[in-house]
Amino acid sequence: MDLEPLLWIIFFLMNMGLIALNLYQIVSLSDLEADYLNPYESSSRINHVVIPEYLLHGAFSILFLLSGHWFFFLATLPAAYINLRKFMKREHLIDVTEVFRVLSVEKKLRIVKLGFYLLLFVLVMTRIYAAGTFSVVMSVFHSDNEELDIRSSILEF
Repeated sequence: MDLEPLLWIIFFLMNMGLIALNLYQIVSLSDLEADYLNPYESSSRINHVVIPEYLLHGAFSILFLLSGHWFFFLATLPAAYINLRKFMKREHLIDVTEVFRVLSVEKKLRIVKLGFYLLLFVLVMTRIYAAGTFSVVMSVFHSDNEELDIRSSILEF
C-alpha cells in the first residue's frame, strides 16, 4: 500500500490546525483592537496558543524533511526559523503592558503567516489530488463497466 495519500492527508490536517491557530490569534487581536477584550484576556489567549503553533509548525517542517518533500521543507523553513529565533530570544509571548504598542505589528505578522499557510493549503490540496486520494473516490462514480450501477461500485469499494 502506498502511504503517499495518507501522508498528504496528515499534512492537510496539520495545515488546517496551523490556519485555525493563526485565525484565533488574529481574531483575538482584532477583538482587542475593537475593545471587546481587555489586554490581559487577549494576551493570555494568544500566549496559550503560540507554543502549540510553533510545535505544530516545527513538526510540519520536520515531517516534510523526513518524507523527502524538499520543496515544501524549504518553503516552510524560513517561517520555522523565525519561530525558533523568536522563541530563543523570548519574544514569542505578548506582554500585557505593551500589547497596544505592538498590536499593529503583531496583527500584520499573523496576517502574513495566515497568507503563507493558505498558500501551503492550496499546494497541499493539489498534492492530495495528485497523490490519488480523490481519484479513488471518483473511480466509484466513473466506472468503465456499464452494467455496474453506483450501488455495486460503492459496495466493492
